[in-house]
Amino acid sequence: MPKTTRATQAEAALSGKSAARPPSPRRASTPSPVQPVRKIPEFRRLALAVRAGGRCEFDGHNKYLLRHPLTLTEGNFAQVAHIVAFSAGGPRGKRPVARAAQGVNDVKNLMLLCPECHKLIDDHPEQYTVGVLRAYKTKHEKRIEHLTSLKPDSRTTAVVLRGNVAGQKFSLPPGQLHEAVAPRYPESDDPFLIDLSTITDVGDEAYLTTATRKIDEELPRLYADRLGRQQVDHISVFAIASIPVLIHFGSRLSDKVPTSLYQRHRGAEDWKWREQGIPAHYKFSTLRQGTSAGCVAFLLPLSGSIDATALPVTIDSTFTLYELKLASATPHPQFLGRRADLDEFEREYQIALRVIAQNHPNLKVIHLIPAVPAPVAVTCGRALLRVDPPLLVYDFRRAQGYLPTITVTKGSL
Repeated sequence: MPKTTRATQAEAALSGKSAARPPSPRRASTPSPVQPVRKIPEFRRLALAVRAGGRCEFDGHNKYLLRHPLTLTEGNFAQVAHIVAFSAGGPRGKRPVARAAQGVNDVKNLMLLCPECHKLIDDHPEQYTVGVLRAYKTKHEKRIEHLTSLKPDSRTTAVVLRGNVAGQKFSLPPGQLHEAVAPRYPESDDPFLIDLSTITDVGDEAYLTTATRKIDEELPRLYADRLGRQQVDHISVFAIASIPVLIHFGSRLSDKVPTSLYQRHRGAEDWKWREQGIPAHYKFSTLRQGTSAGCVAFLLPLSGSIDATALPVTIDSTFTLYELKLASATPHPQFLGRRADLDEFEREYQIALRVIAQNHPNLKVIHLIPAVPAPVAVTCGRALLRVDPPLLVYDFRRAQGYLPTITVTKGSL
């Protein structure tokens, strides 16, 4: 070692300091794999909150997460949950997926949840699997996207007429309501309700009198309150009750506001009109020519057959019998699947009424004998014109057959 170097070391030893060592040769570093970062970028959090509409994405919960439910204090009370867990040992984390930060923290792998639902899915990963949670997320975000893309003029007022049928009530959950009226949207999740279910549905005169009186009292309030407070451009009707009551209800619906009627579909138990299906076509004909121009019976065998020979004895040979039926199908309850099927019925029904009026110019009443679905019954009343003769509506009773019930004329709303 050179002398100068020894001197330097000696001086450093006396001063208590270490002499500076020459730099060591740089060793080659081994690249390490990219590790996921738990922190989720703010933009992804924002994108998730927007897609979720600020609501819990757990199926059917829909809780608003940007306001405290009790104090109504504004704030962020949401949690961001991973569908495939951040760590391999976490809930739903054993699934072999790419765990780079851009994968596990991608918006497609995140759900906006309330704390309770977040804990629920992580405590029970065997029940809330990756597939289940992705289905929840997709369903929720598609609904939010649809609702937020609607225009203001797509609003509709939902009206529910609820009666007892076969001793059972029906309900209209908000999800079914939104699905049925789309692409419109209801102004409220609480429809305008005319509830007849508290009236004992025995089909007697007292029941019909009470039910029709309540309709006559409630409907004017709907139009007065809603039309007076804000402009209402459209009404959506969901109705289940006895056929005479439905026809009376239809006759009281206003002609001044466009109105859509909905059918509850058996099996699916929903109200959404089908886009596909076999079209329903109708045929109007004269079954029998009566001896009196002032006696007319009009049969509607759509959801069930009507045996002309089993009609009440009061509908005798003096009556001319008309019939509007399905043109190429046997009557059955599920024939009405598309909105277009109901629209075509309304056209054919109005034509039939015009033909009857032309053939019987001095007719005082039409004896209407219907076997029809609920929205068709409502249409029978709503499609009446003030120049049409009143309808004497018959109802079928198992022990007694077809009996006359109420007389329906076009209302003044």
